[in-house]
Amino acid sequence: MNKLILADSQAIFRAGTAKVLAMNEDLRIIAQCTDLDRMYHAITTFPNSIVLFAASMRPDLTRLHMLLETMGSRGIVIAENNEPASDYIQQGFRGVVFRNVTGAAMVDCVHRVAAGDTWIPPQLMLTDSPEEDMVGTRVRDRLTPKEMRIVALIAQGCKNREIALRLKTTEQVIKNYLRSIYDKTGVSDRLELALFTIHHRVLAQAAAEVGSKIDAEERSAPSAVA
Repeated sequence: MNKLILADSQAIFRAGTAKVLAMNEDLRIIAQCTDLDRMYHAITTFPNSIVLFAASMRPDLTRLHMLLETMGSRGIVIAENNEPASDYIQQGFRGVVFRNVTGAAMVDCVHRVAAGDTWIPPQLMLTDSPEEDMVGTRVRDRLTPKEMRIVALIAQGCKNREIALRLKTTEQVIKNYLRSIYDKTGVSDRLELALFTIHHRVLAQAAAEVGSKIDAEERSAPSAVA
């Protein structure tokens, strides 16, 4: 049985990754960490583990690599889509996956690292350019502006009630829109929708832009007066 520690502050991606890995009988997630302190504690508590950690948490990579070596563990980096994998391999980590990694590739990476190999993406370059992401482009163009606002908030981890409050509507209206969004994207629930958005760079960029616009609108809105 291979012991896994999963460290990522992005709840949606962490939940999706855990769901994919848990489907393999030889892989067991023994800790999920939302910050660096919890990750370091888990590494010292559970030696001889495989540690998947998000680069976006910004750990001290030299310190982390030394700790992993001391505890007999191996590290896999979850890199952002615009980062070169080779930098992390050169620093001694045993595997690198991008945010838009497929479930099959994630499992393959873990198995390779568990077997003592080093795993890197097939390409040591940036992920597909926006022009090459035909699926993401097609879905982005099919979504209405209101649907895109909902997708942006789903990607931020918002629940229906919070989305309804932020978009000044009702939860039932949000549920109605989600049914249409699920049909257009081919997913069945909000977790799959969030992962679908992350995995398609064009759609992820559009959602990030819309999310930033929503945040800016909220900051500029006049405060309610009692």
